[in-house]
Amino acid sequence: MPTGRVKWFDADKGFGFVIAEDGSQAFLHSSVLPEGLVVTKGTRLEYDVVESRRGAQVLKARPLNTPGKVAKVRRRPTAEMAVMVEDVIKVLDDLNNGLQHGRYPDPTHGNKVASLLRAIADDLES
Repeated sequence: MPTGRVKWFDADKGFGFVIAEDGSQAFLHSSVLPEGLVVTKGTRLEYDVVESRRGAQVLKARPLNTPGKVAKVRRRPTAEMAVMVEDVIKVLDDLNNGLQHGRYPDPTHGNKVASLLRAIADDLES
């Protein structure tokens, strides 16, 4: 199983490249990363490679960094979190008004609020 470092990774697009210790390169897609792992340039990985029509591609990846370092990378900056918390307060206030009038939110809206709360909770716990 080769080891290498992330050359670059775009979290928004969900892909990047890994450079092995021997200098070879492989495409890295977010779907092959363990759930919750956020990689950045320089993150060390151990991975399996498969040859595809477009070249080498990572099939499965495992971080070699310590878990503490991974958790710190995942956290959002405090200024960004402050804005998110303010937005959540507004969303929850609107939700509260509906609940006080005997109405639960529609399932789509309820799922969005729950996902938002989980994302914030994950950042606060890490």
